[in-house]
Amino acid sequence: MKPNNFVSTLAAVLFLLFRVAVAHGSGTHKINECTVSPLGDGRDDTDQVLAAISQCGTNGTITLTEGSFNITRKMNWELNSARVHLFGYLNFFPDVEYWLNMSNTYQVVFIQSQSSWFVVTGSDFEIDAHNSGGIQGNGQIWWDFFSNRTREDGDGRPVALTLFNVTRGTVRNFLIESQPFWCNCVAESEDVLYDGMLCNATNTNPEFAGTNLVPNTDGIDTYRSNNVTLLNWDITCGDDCLAIKGNSTNLLVRNVTCNGGNGIAFGSLGQYANLSDIVENVYMEDLKMVRLPASVQPNMGTGVYFKTWTGEVNGVPPTGGGGGTGHVRNVTIQNVNVDQVDIPVHVYQTNGGSASETPSTLMFSGLHFDDWTGNATGNTIVEFVCSPAVNCTDLTFESFIVTPAANEAPRFICQNVTSISGLQAPCNATGEA
Repeated sequence: MKPNNFVSTLAAVLFLLFRVAVAHGSGTHKINECTVSPLGDGRDDTDQVLAAISQCGTNGTITLTEGSFNITRKMNWELNSARVHLFGYLNFFPDVEYWLNMSNTYQVVFIQSQSSWFVVTGSDFEIDAHNSGGIQGNGQIWWDFFSNRTREDGDGRPVALTLFNVTRGTVRNFLIESQPFWCNCVAESEDVLYDGMLCNATNTNPEFAGTNLVPNTDGIDTYRSNNVTLLNWDITCGDDCLAIKGNSTNLLVRNVTCNGGNGIAFGSLGQYANLSDIVENVYMEDLKMVRLPASVQPNMGTGVYFKTWTGEVNGVPPTGGGGGTGHVRNVTIQNVNVDQVDIPVHVYQTNGGSASETPSTLMFSGLHFDDWTGNATGNTIVEFVCSPAVNCTDLTFESFIVTPAANEAPRFICQNVTSISGLQAPCNATGEA
């Protein structure tokens, strides 16, 4: 049940809590300043937060003070030439059944039919949470709820923070605690900067210690977006630290720590038979993959991995698919440290299918791995299982020093690879020297 909504007192709340100042300066623009404080005592803050966005979201400044703002329904912030100071947490009330009703969320993320409870749109804005505010997703209640239920893409679990149809938007120093599902998604956007992001999906229920109770808690999924910059991220999750999905171009990533999960993913790609997925001009540097204690999070899958569906259609999205086209090219990933990952670098093109099916025509080329250190849990250091329909080409390694488990010889596996250089041992179909 949601908290009581004191709509009847909204006018008084706005009068007491909003400070609106008009400045005329040199032009015709009016600058509004709105300040909002939590109502407290479990009361619903959704109305007053949305009223501030409406009042000051264009050519204005909104300050949300310290404390917990109780949010009980979906929110869309439209910001244009605006700045938001978020010192407190947006506390999304954990009524799981309510949020799973898709009429109560936004369906703006096309890929895999995902839902969002908080969507930011607009242009030329900045949201700064000052390393003290952000979103409380109350994920433990969600993770416990789904511990004995099936999870599927498109099942209604909400993305914590979605940037959609944004141009020149900035998010800074933002904290997201206990996201139920993906932590962030940026879609249909251009010229977006995230500088300082913490996502923390950590199970605290001792009943599930040693298991991955937090799947699908990706740090971010990028989709149909150009010129996105991710700086200074710290992600604790049970899935992809970063997931670079289709039509993500001109992407800069720097200083990212991935605690547990699957590592950094390119994909999945090629899920939609009638669409082309293009990923190109990606530069990543200063990355750390950290294996957590198994009792906290048992998974630390890769450093970086690339995955496509097969060329054969198996079912329909969001849970099935395949047969999509496209390419991934001009990707540089450098200065990476991997700590006890299962496979440091991995490419496979049989997601949702098998090698016996029609091979994918989505091609990987121009993948460059420079200045890597660390170790793996087994002996497979590199595994490229590329599509025989197109092969992988122009794969380069430089100063790539990742060691296998103790007393094991490293294996470098290459299938359907036409050009690779820089590894300290042959890369072939079996991985045997």
